[in-house]
Amino acid sequence: MNLIDCKLSRDAFGKLVITGKDHQVYEGVLPVRAFPITAISEGISLIDIHGHEIAWIDNLAGLPDAERDLIEEEFASREFMPEIKRIDKVSSFATPSTWQVQTDRGNTQFILKGEEDIRRLSLVTLLITDSNGIHFLIRDRSTLDRHSSKLLDRFL
Repeated sequence: MNLIDCKLSRDAFGKLVITGKDHQVYEGVLPVRAFPITAISEGISLIDIHGHEIAWIDNLAGLPDAERDLIEEEFASREFMPEIKRIDKVSSFATPSTWQVQTDRGNTQFILKGEEDIRRLSLVTLLITDSNGIHFLIRDRSTLDRHSSKLLDRFL
């Protein structure tokens, strides 16, 4: 089913609801990104409470503003992956170490348990998992300032 053929709304409890052309109602719908890091606005599946796909969205940009806003609100309430913009300080070059960083969501610090918690997703993209299981993204390490790059290179 294509989302263009449906109506997306929220119920009284704030859950997403899809009403199809045939007037069938799907409650508790969740959007799921096919490529959550490399193509965040493309390839989105809307699934029901049983995990079955109800509708597919090729690109969020092709949706009406109201429906796009509903889906983006749902993602914002569930997804938490701060993007590291700068590495200010690392307590030690041996792990575990405490990192003080600036992210797109503000300044924070986390504990890196081991070098294996830094994963390369591509030549320039890294995913860092802290001791609490929170993922931090470095979308393009070539855009980091020199100080941040030097600190990061000691762990790669």
